[in-house]
Amino acid sequence: MSTPKVAARAAQDSTAFRVAARIGYVVLGIVHLVIGFIAISVATGGGGEADQGGAMEQIQKAPAGVVLLWVIALGLAALALWQIAEAVLERDPDTKKKWGYRAKYVGTALAYLAIGFTALIYALGGQSDSSQSTQSFSAKLMGAPGGIFLVVLVGLIVAGIGVAFIVRGATRAFKKHLALPPNIARPGIVTFGVVGYIAKGIAVAVTGILFVVAAIVHDPQAAGGLDAALHSLAALPFGAVILWVVGAGLIVYGVFCFARARYARL
Repeated sequence: MSTPKVAARAAQDSTAFRVAARIGYVVLGIVHLVIGFIAISVATGGGGEADQGGAMEQIQKAPAGVVLLWVIALGLAALALWQIAEAVLERDPDTKKKWGYRAKYVGTALAYLAIGFTALIYALGGQSDSSQSTQSFSAKLMGAPGGIFLVVLVGLIVAGIGVAFIVRGATRAFKKHLALPPNIARPGIVTFGVVGYIAKGIAVAVTGILFVVAAIVHDPQAAGGLDAALHSLAALPFGAVILWVVGAGLIVYGVFCFARARYARL
């Protein structure tokens, strides 16, 4: 067995590492709870940015908020390392699927690291404008050779991730990663997973669509992150209701993350 696999196996066998990874799911749940409440606030005419930056800003203002931000950053870093270890160990017996298996876990790790890095910025007293960063990223891509194609490609990948979340929720595929209890809590956890995954998938898919729209109209300002996606939903007919439902769904996903912290197969 190669050295990276030995290291990955040793890390996953560590009780401390497993505890840290479970804490990662808890803090991931907290972040989604805050984003969901901000989304509902936007739906009811309130303010705030319904994305990771907005969530971290709200947490930063809370009592002991800076401490919690550090816990979020460290917990998500541990969760990201767990995902990378999964990619290294190549548990899928089908050789043809191993690269897809690796890409899935590495992509998830990068997403956790991105959220954790945002938490770290706020823990250190800084701020982050995700919408501005996304628009700047889109502008740079459009300015590169084949930039329009690249922006469309990014949009399609992000939208595809959103669709994957929706499918995972609708088919209950997430259940295979959980050691669900046989008691009355089981159907509740599954229901929370279905609702949460679908709600998050809708939000992520709309984010990807905004990238594609930005490429079509040649306007980087049209691209945006999660906050821009949720505001776009609010602008639709019955948008306030749609956004309220998606916000509530993100809250449900946050609660599901708490259950995941307890029952995830680690």
